[in-house]
Amino acid sequence: ILCFVGPPGVGKTSLGRSIAESIGRKFVRVSLGGVRDEAEIRGHRRTYIGALPGRILQTMKRAGTANPLFMLDEIDKLYSDFRGDPASAMLEVLDPEQNNAFSDHYLELAFDLSKVMFVTTANTLGTIPPALLDRMEVIEFPGYIEEEKLEIANRYLIPRQMNENGVDELNIIFEPDSVRRIIREYTYEAGVRNLEREIGRVCRKIARMKAEGRKYPTTVTPEAIEKFLGPQQVFQTEAERNDEVGVVTSLAWTENGGEIMPVEVAILEGKGGLQMTGQMGDVMQESGQAALTYIKSRGPSLGIDMDVFDRMDIHVHMPEGGIPKDGPSAGITMATAIVSALTGRPVFKHVGMTGEITLRGRVLPIGGVREKVLAAHRAGLKTVILPEKNLKDLIDLPKTAKSELKIIPVTHMDEVLQIALSSKATIEPPRPRRPLKEDGPDEVD
Repeated sequence: ILCFVGPPGVGKTSLGRSIAESIGRKFVRVSLGGVRDEAEIRGHRRTYIGALPGRILQTMKRAGTANPLFMLDEIDKLYSDFRGDPASAMLEVLDPEQNNAFSDHYLELAFDLSKVMFVTTANTLGTIPPALLDRMEVIEFPGYIEEEKLEIANRYLIPRQMNENGVDELNIIFEPDSVRRIIREYTYEAGVRNLEREIGRVCRKIARMKAEGRKYPTTVTPEAIEKFLGPQQVFQTEAERNDEVGVVTSLAWTENGGEIMPVEVAILEGKGGLQMTGQMGDVMQESGQAALTYIKSRGPSLGIDMDVFDRMDIHVHMPEGGIPKDGPSAGITMATAIVSALTGRPVFKHVGMTGEITLRGRVLPIGGVREKVLAAHRAGLKTVILPEKNLKDLIDLPKTAKSELKIIPVTHMDEVLQIALSSKATIEPPRPRRPLKEDGPDEVD
């Protein structure tokens, strides 16, 4: 029993259909999104007016065979209320030890489901009950990277949209850079649904020009994309143009792929507080606290005036404050930015990093490495700092990214600072103002 987990539009249902074709089984599908009533799964008792068998048996009847490939879509969107818990009813359906005698309330006879191949799909595992999750083998579907989207568009999406919009006889050619521009500037997604919509829009515009007797392009160039689709809709975060003090490029993972994200630090007159803004979650804020504790413990060796921590405030900010951010992977980034701001040493603009930090300065592994490294490559960074234990995640990385990026594995924060920071300070490190000496009492003769 397989469970495909991934963001919308990455082809979970399509893969189930392809598996059925390859093994020669009938494909049937039931959507479980929004199902609240246990009777939807097990059926109603025959004493009720309008009683029907449950969806499982109805679909088996429609399949007309004892061993179909049965797809249960959106299993993470089952809800329970006073009418029962459909997720609990699914326990019997998906348990190989029990489903050879599945009992439906309407049929009231044992029905053998043991020959059925069940495949379920979900967008997240968080809402699936643990007992149900234990019965399934989870296969995670990451979002597509740009190179994969380009290949899917050329092989499947463009021919399909040209056929559906009646322009397949015009022999229109989409240049690779045109498709890249659509991916980067007009879509922001893990799958390819919006990419197919935008390609369809281009095809319809060309079909209209043909129908009106106007001259139409046979080759879609990157310059023509703006004419067909309007101004740019999605703006990617760009890498820093200069070496800056207190600004470090962090690598982040989102459902829609990897992102680069600057982390900014400012040092102000205050009372030794740490302020963190940019909708940071609890885990990320704790990473910032751990980074600051590590820096305090290494203050003298880093050349930091310890009075700064008592009489100046540290403000850490992550831009795009409307987007919630969480996770421990920005730990080494925040530590590097704080050290840079406190010492006046600039951070190299071509360096990106990700990794969790401990109080002792050790760098721990994190997730989403493939997407993060590809985001760094796309943004034009030259060096990526990763935890050493994450090197195993680079097996699936495209050769172009591997050859053009310098990937440096690290185990300790000291290594990160050596790689990312310039050896010389370009601005004066912040120093707290010395308090004015209080005037003593006037001397009396």
